[in-house]
Amino acid sequence: MACSNASSSAAAQERRTADFHPTVWGDFFLTRVFSDQQAVNEWNVGIEALKENVKAMLLSAAPTTTSEKLKLIDVVERLGIGYHFEEEIEEQLRQIYHHGNHHPNNVDDDDLFTVALHFRLLRQHGYNVPSDVFKRFQNEEEEGTFKEELGSDVEGMMGLYEAAHLHMHGETILDQAIEFATTRLSRDDDDDQQRELLVARRVAHVLKRPLRKGVERHEQLFFISVYEQMEGDHDAILLKLAKLSWNSLQHSYQQELRSITQWWIDLDFATKLSFARDRLIEVYFWAVGAMWEPKFSMARYILTKLTMLVSINDDMYDVYGTIDELELFTATVQRWDTSMKDLPEYMKLLYGAIIDVLDEVDAITTREGRPYCLDYGKQAEKNQMRAYLAEARWFAEGKVPTIEEYRRVGVYSCTYPLLAYSALAGMGDKAPKEAFDWLLADPKILVALSDHCRLMDDIVSHEFEQKRGHVSSSVECYMKQHDVSRVEAVDALNRTVEDDWKVINEECLDINRPDFVSKEAISMLVGLVRVMEVIYKDFDGYTFSNTTTMDMMNALLVTPIEVVAP
Repeated sequence: MACSNASSSAAAQERRTADFHPTVWGDFFLTRVFSDQQAVNEWNVGIEALKENVKAMLLSAAPTTTSEKLKLIDVVERLGIGYHFEEEIEEQLRQIYHHGNHHPNNVDDDDLFTVALHFRLLRQHGYNVPSDVFKRFQNEEEEGTFKEELGSDVEGMMGLYEAAHLHMHGETILDQAIEFATTRLSRDDDDDQQRELLVARRVAHVLKRPLRKGVERHEQLFFISVYEQMEGDHDAILLKLAKLSWNSLQHSYQQELRSITQWWIDLDFATKLSFARDRLIEVYFWAVGAMWEPKFSMARYILTKLTMLVSINDDMYDVYGTIDELELFTATVQRWDTSMKDLPEYMKLLYGAIIDVLDEVDAITTREGRPYCLDYGKQAEKNQMRAYLAEARWFAEGKVPTIEEYRRVGVYSCTYPLLAYSALAGMGDKAPKEAFDWLLADPKILVALSDHCRLMDDIVSHEFEQKRGHVSSSVECYMKQHDVSRVEAVDALNRTVEDDWKVINEECLDINRPDFVSKEAISMLVGLVRVMEVIYKDFDGYTFSNTTTMDMMNALLVTPIEVVAP
């Protein structure tokens, strides 16, 4: 929302301050000593010793079947230790795929769980595995239905459900698989009541959030707790390496946050720009969700800083700036006028911080031999402000755009193109100049994940936003254009969100990925979508973060795992 005059702007500031509850973790991360250096050193020594054992497992000839190899790889990845063995895992999967074992007639095991695991792992890694691998589990006489007896195979149903969420357009069999598995896993009959507590917990978790739609780091923590309870069926070495790696990485996150927190405290925007949401830790959590591996520390650093500033920009355009001020600010950014002589003081503070961070990014990337990153950053900022202004104008004019017009602008107003640039800027040689050109040209995956972000945000927050004064969301646009109820509009938009996921899944396949776009870049883009799925699934967990979001941040960033010798 863009307020029409100064008094309205002041009222918006008062409303914003009342409605939003900033976290107070800044001083906590700046001053607390989480782990003494001796503990960190012991973790790292333990990690190096155990890595050799696990590497031997992955390279050993002991797992003689494809299914055994895949099960080991799956456990390693879900425990969050796959980053230690990227080359070994990729080589194993490459051999499995290129030796023809990806074809349904060549899978060396015929049970549903194994076939589903085979399909999911290869697709997760970009291999174009055909979905007709699941035809053998359907009724020949009743087309489009799965064999009823499969419903009693809980492990198979969970595997099928997880695999099917990698569906693409035209894969009706996977859409049917999701419906079938959901129905069977959700049953509450006598058989289900006999389920072991651990299995019941896993089923509930899978139904709430399939692996494809979960924050990877959060899913790893869940799996560690589950794996530990699999008495007689877990490997003590894998489990200990997972716990040590978790603690070591968590310590690294804490160190990163200290540096970023000091920057944020020095800016003092929580005081100087009090109309905006103070969400530094939430934004860092978002960055970890998108790219959690240790090699992407710089990407998290840049992503957190620029995302924090764009969050303030969002609130400035929504609830604080007058339309005249916003027109002026947008024009200043389009010229990249660093003099800022005509801007109000609060806008100078924000714009100055954006310039400073991009200058810092320029210094970092130039040292790496990538001096081109700054120009792309400026363009990303310009695109962002134009989108914000378009929505501010709609509000000021009382206009309800068509759903198509709204979604076109929403690709940028959702902020994900700018976030994607920020992450790429920190990815070093994984992000050459061609990757930035590709991103700036709005590839299918970027449009789909941005649309997904915009619609999910609107679906859960539109009623609150409309009450406090806000441009019409996709829900209101759809209702007016198609003359339908709110429930019907939300249902339609949810279907669009699922359609976006199919586009994303298609674009993740290696055959659809340009050579200059790394797998790491694609993984980052999918990571952004997965964070959105978790934070905005049932409500706006970013604005109202003192909820399950706080629990996840505490688990991922604060509380270490107890490690007991195997």
